[in-house]
Amino acid sequence: MARFQSLSVTDITKTIRDAVVVTLKPENPEDFDFIQGQYLTFRREFDGEELRRSYSICAGKDDGVLQVGIKKVDGGAFSTWANEDLKIGDKLDAMPPMGSFHTPLDPAVGKHYLGFAGGSGITPVLSILRTVLSREPSSRFTLVYANRDVNSIMFRDEIEDLKNLYLGRVSIIHILKQDAQDIDLFTGRVDAEKCGLLFKSWINLEDIDTALICGPEPMMLAIAGSLKEHGLTDDQIKFELFASSQPGRAKRKAVSSADAKAGAESSAKVTLDGESRTFMMPKDVSLLDAAIANNVDAPFACKAGVCSTCRAKVLEGEVEMVANHALEDYEVERGYVLTCQCFPLSDNVVFDYDQ
Repeated sequence: MARFQSLSVTDITKTIRDAVVVTLKPENPEDFDFIQGQYLTFRREFDGEELRRSYSICAGKDDGVLQVGIKKVDGGAFSTWANEDLKIGDKLDAMPPMGSFHTPLDPAVGKHYLGFAGGSGITPVLSILRTVLSREPSSRFTLVYANRDVNSIMFRDEIEDLKNLYLGRVSIIHILKQDAQDIDLFTGRVDAEKCGLLFKSWINLEDIDTALICGPEPMMLAIAGSLKEHGLTDDQIKFELFASSQPGRAKRKAVSSADAKAGAESSAKVTLDGESRTFMMPKDVSLLDAAIANNVDAPFACKAGVCSTCRAKVLEGEVEMVANHALEDYEVERGYVLTCQCFPLSDNVVFDYDQ
């Protein structure tokens, strides 16, 4: 199981006024050999409380560096600190790269990728874009990038440099919410209607092999729905949420007071790093929180069903996963769950973080 390791900050660069690119040097480079599109989970104490935050790697596989993009969020302790107080030479604790927002690459094939990014959602898409261009010389990439205005476009220069370096292989469509553009279609929000117009006039979906989406949940769902409506299959669409809004999420099923009294606890057995521990846990507590309460150093980051850091496999028993924005259908079918979103339904449950 991945553990936190110390990384040195070797460079900090502003990409826009409220976002930085942080270059990191791990003590054990082999542990941080990332796949394009993955993220790092960091931890730091603020006022005596440990916070964990995940940020996507923006570097390509062949760039020779490990970099993450961190955009400041209003009220965000970690992102504000990283943008205002983090300095070259500082140390950061991070888990090795995680995440499945990527597809296998093959230098022998020529594919056409379609990327959608909203705001800081460009970070993992940029890593994929850079890697595809360097490792699949016959592939092309069309990127639709949505932002508030010109000044909020992260990595604007880097993206233009890639377009110029790989002539004919990169197409960029900027959609700006506030700034007017020469073509009306490129102004406003990216929603289902906007996607339909793009697919009609600018993007031939019949030529697209893989679509990658990263951004706020409403935008992502609208794009994914439009892609399916216009002919793409679930297997052709990969997505990554960079933030998660809790309102509107699925709630746990109601349980009668009699049923609750009859079986309010489960016997849980968890395996981590080859060691197993058994304990009793309430059925209204998540597997992750119960493990942590019983001194198991279980991995987690967002606790919102988005990042997959807390992924484990249920070997015995029945559980209910109330939200899932990270696992593929085939993973769920094989018994994998997000333990931050899982509650026991049976009187006995066995789950394993090592598988």
